[in-house]
Amino acid sequence: MNQALGLRILGEIMNWDEDRAMKEFAWLRLMSRLKYDGYRDFIAGMRFVESLSAWLQQFKPEEREIAYSFIRNSLVYIGPAEIQHLVELFYPETVQRRLLSAVAGFLKISKYRVWADANSAREYETLLRRSLFFGMSDGARIDTFRRTNAGAITNEQVLLATEISDEKWDQVLTDLRKDLKDDNARFAFVFLIDDFVGSGTTLLRKEGAWKGRLKRFWDTIEKHLKTHFQDDWSLIVHHYIGNSEATKTINDRHSAISAERGPGNWFKSVEFTFGMVLPATLRVNSEHHKQFFELVDKYYNSAIQTSHTDKGGTADVRLGFGNCALPLVLEHNTPNNSIALLWAETDDSNGQHAMRPLFRRRQRHS
Repeated sequence: MNQALGLRILGEIMNWDEDRAMKEFAWLRLMSRLKYDGYRDFIAGMRFVESLSAWLQQFKPEEREIAYSFIRNSLVYIGPAEIQHLVELFYPETVQRRLLSAVAGFLKISKYRVWADANSAREYETLLRRSLFFGMSDGARIDTFRRTNAGAITNEQVLLATEISDEKWDQVLTDLRKDLKDDNARFAFVFLIDDFVGSGTTLLRKEGAWKGRLKRFWDTIEKHLKTHFQDDWSLIVHHYIGNSEATKTINDRHSAISAERGPGNWFKSVEFTFGMVLPATLRVNSEHHKQFFELVDKYYNSAIQTSHTDKGGTADVRLGFGNCALPLVLEHNTPNNSIALLWAETDDSNGQHAMRPLFRRRQRHS
């Protein structure tokens, strides 16, 4: 649809007068061009203004201003430029700092002196080569990470997925020993990378037995520990974006599984890092978003609930998976930790309100 026509239709839906329409249209054109039109999962022929018009029509006329005001003032949209920046920061802010600390500790020198001496600088380069980088999902942007750090990190160090074959494990070790000209070389650092953690459930959870991506990685790597890794190797689990609640939850769950399984049955050294942490004040709640919070309740359809959403430990997902209640949209997908009214799509066959998505979500379960 032509944007001018889309804006005119939106103005009629919202019943804006000429002055209000001019003001809102200017904002909508700007935000659509800079951010929202880049969302990957709009259906063919539709962009933000058309999606917004369709979304708003599910509400009663007197409720539409509440819904629009929420999008105007409270929605957080993280676009390609922001994600790219977080990917670019991962190496200097997370990888380099930890390797420098390791080298400085080993040589018993200050971190700033590592670059001042040829021997310590060479030790850093060797430690960097003895590091592996795994993507935990397509959101890890491993291709971008590899291109950004070309020349510093070799292609053989970067793997698209955490579950690789025994042949691949042997190949990365062979490549390491060939590059370092050391038949006894083993890996010292592993970095697991993903885009977003909202509740921590996908990463690590207990459902009778422990499950999640981190548990699966342990199952994959366990039999290779003695042959491929130093005894004092470290694991860094990095998310470009973390919900504030998840930063505590995943550390608590890691402590629980470590205590339960005991030495030798879990990772010795694990650190969880984040490119940015969303503040706790970002949550949608009845105190700061009273009127919109009422719409979240009123226009919820339980048809979106599945065996997967039940893992969040809540009665429903109107506030998103795990009741995270986020007003968050990522340019490549909307997290299910965001309020359902933003992403859910249902019909009314169960007698409940048919939900229309503003940013349609592509399901991605683990």
